[in-house]
Amino acid sequence: MLDYETLKLVWWMLVGILLIGFAVTDGMDMGVGMLLPFVGRKDEERRVAINTVGPHWDGNQVWLITAGGAIFAAWPAVYAAAFSGFYLAMLLVLIGLFFRPVGFDYRSKLDDPRWRSAWDWGLFAGGLIPALIFGVAFGNLLQGVPFHLDSFLKPHYEGSFIWALLPLLNPFALLAGLVSVAMLALHGALWLQIRADGAVAHRAKRAVAVLALVVPLLFALGGVWVWLGIDGYRIVSEPAHSAMPNPLAKEVMRAPGVWLDVYARLPVAMLLPAIGLLAPLLAGLLSRVGRPGLGFVASGLGITGIIATAGVSMFPFVMPSSTQPNSSLTVWDAPSSHLTLTIMFFAVLIFLPIVLAYTVWCYRAMWGKVSIADIEAKKHHAY
Repeated sequence: MLDYETLKLVWWMLVGILLIGFAVTDGMDMGVGMLLPFVGRKDEERRVAINTVGPHWDGNQVWLITAGGAIFAAWPAVYAAAFSGFYLAMLLVLIGLFFRPVGFDYRSKLDDPRWRSAWDWGLFAGGLIPALIFGVAFGNLLQGVPFHLDSFLKPHYEGSFIWALLPLLNPFALLAGLVSVAMLALHGALWLQIRADGAVAHRAKRAVAVLALVVPLLFALGGVWVWLGIDGYRIVSEPAHSAMPNPLAKEVMRAPGVWLDVYARLPVAMLLPAIGLLAPLLAGLLSRVGRPGLGFVASGLGITGIIATAGVSMFPFVMPSSTQPNSSLTVWDAPSSHLTLTIMFFAVLIFLPIVLAYTVWCYRAMWGKVSIADIEAKKHHAY
């Protein structure tokens, strides 16, 4: 059996893998949704774009549900604090996600241009809103969240509930949201270039050429902002990492540039932001020379590099507190019991390979270019 300290670290990595898996798989669907009104100028072209992700989007979204469940079980304190403070933001994400199942399943039920156009924009919103809000959430985590824990470890937030969303939409968080939107749109454009045919693939290729430059530019701007203008958090003293969780038993300080400490202590970590910067550029180059499949892989690596950069920079913090730094939640003092983490770990060892094998089989079974001719031949079966 793994010791408690090791399990805490393992579950930090596993939650990160789940979030990256969600961004790489379901982010592709969201990217296609964001691009839908622009890559398809006719109803048939938009149906081509929708049918490239139609068989997979609901399976991909399970990564988000699994990540939420993993946070609830592995980090109950983080789940409670985050879903309390980000309640309105999460509700906005949920509303955005509502457009996706209805848009995919009901768009083509009526042969009415107004009906279909309305759901096209619904799918656009269903891709844009979650991507933006998830990026905004990461931007706020890097700045610290205005909460503190009382003696019963109950989280309390500053400000009123009604206006809780407005402080989250600060300039740096919005920049992080734009990074998220751009990187998922790039991922979706590469997917369309691979799976779509004709004009849709051509327009997707042009979108890749632009987004492959926008993503590293925004990511670099965010890095400079963190370096020059965002205070980080550093643990001054804390109990042993193998101790039972108690978030109030440590001392935390804030200081400029602290989020970059890890790169001085562990220079190999510089590979993560380097991948986040260079992989999107490589994806754009591969798209241009007619290798969008490899470009899609490069885009996935870029997403991994960007998300991992944020996670590694904050380590061991998971949810810093801007109003009372000592209440910040970390990898060491926010997890569940040793037994819970152990049981969940073995469940992952059993079921994750099954899920991955089934996912690969689904993509392989439904692989191939989607064209207007295919849509017309399957008029009553295609999305």
